[in-house]
Amino acid sequence: MRRRRRSRRSGVGWVLLAAAAIAAAWVVWRPSIRTEAVSRGVPFEAELVQRGAELAAIGNCNACHTREGGPAYAGGRPIATPFGTVFSTNITPDAETGIGGWTPAAFTRAMREGVSRDGRHLYPAFPYDHMTRMRQPDIDAVYAFIMTRQPVVATPPDNDLTFPFNLRGLIAFWKLLFLERAAAPANAQQNAEWNRGAYLVEGLGHCGACHTPRNALGAEKRDRAYAGGETEGWVAPALNAESPAAVPWDAERLYRYLRHGFDDRHGLAAGPMAPVVRNLASVPDGDVRAISVYVAAMAGQPNAARSQAASQALARASGANAAPRGTTSTVAASLYAGACAQCHGESGRAPSNPALHLALSSSLRLPVPDNAVRIVRDGVHSPDLGGEPLMPGFANALSDAQLAALLAHLRTAFTEQPAWGDINQSIRRVREHDASALRARQKASQP
Repeated sequence: MRRRRRSRRSGVGWVLLAAAAIAAAWVVWRPSIRTEAVSRGVPFEAELVQRGAELAAIGNCNACHTREGGPAYAGGRPIATPFGTVFSTNITPDAETGIGGWTPAAFTRAMREGVSRDGRHLYPAFPYDHMTRMRQPDIDAVYAFIMTRQPVVATPPDNDLTFPFNLRGLIAFWKLLFLERAAAPANAQQNAEWNRGAYLVEGLGHCGACHTPRNALGAEKRDRAYAGGETEGWVAPALNAESPAAVPWDAERLYRYLRHGFDDRHGLAAGPMAPVVRNLASVPDGDVRAISVYVAAMAGQPNAARSQAASQALARASGANAAPRGTTSTVAASLYAGACAQCHGESGRAPSNPALHLALSSSLRLPVPDNAVRIVRDGVHSPDLGGEPLMPGFANALSDAQLAALLAHLRTAFTEQPAWGDINQSIRRVREHDASALRARQKASQP
């Protein structure tokens, strides 16, 4: 009897195991879609291609799918994640190494479901969790634009991901947990401009991919949308009411920043925002304004305390209240006087001086000093390609100890925020990230 019971239990166990394997296979498996040669001579309507170009610019597609010094859209750009490095794919219409054989249906599936033409699940470094909100005519326009680019024979390096995140099949289960196939938010009580902005920001623009914190599995924390995130070693500041900006953003200033890359109350587009601004330069004015209206609405109207703090920061920046708030040491104050005061100081600022007054700096108000570390070490460049540095970098002029002392002084002297913790830890974190990024770029550039 005991043997029979054991045999039955064993049989049930095998049945359950087989059922689990079948269920897992059902979750993971996706069919391949036939290839179809798409010639660059396909008569896509010029208007469709032009609209696709504008949409691709909003999606910042070239920034991710073009490696440093490489051909446009040919992939190979390393994208750092907490789980390792993903190298972007070749999306030129090359039939062998790109997507030249992809049908419109295959392209649509990749955008909306994160599945490649051959049935492989795509890593969510490609933000298809936002592209699911795109309307079909817009997907068709982007397809027309991509399929009329110059084909490039290029195969990106293999991804460098730690186990078990290098197992693509697990992405299917990630999607079950986190992928929402929802339309962009629409609000009948808002005007057409707000709704257009919502569609672009939540969908193709995928702003939340950088500006929203993520959980341990790399998915956006939906209950903290736009509360700030991290990208490419930079802190992406909060866009909602938690924004660290000294002066709250409004739609007009956001438009100015996104269109021209600079606003005199918020500063210059730097780091990952620089290519975003470059791309938006080719986008219709109405779309940029719609994005600005929607993003500005996220924060709502500032409360009384926020408005009072903004007034104090503006007064300080205008010279009406130029007295220092304090300093951490005379050495740090001397470093500021020698490296920063000539451009950022309270006195002698010419109207043509574009340097942001540090009382208005968002980087000095973030919870961690990583962005400030990068700006002081590497300098600031114009978002326009080929421009001269607007601020020199001090990586070769300041030791790590001096940099930490300077940043501690700037935080104390120009903001009302509490002192940062271990600034040296941020310096090490930035240095380690940059070293890893350099190794990935070198790997991508190897033939």
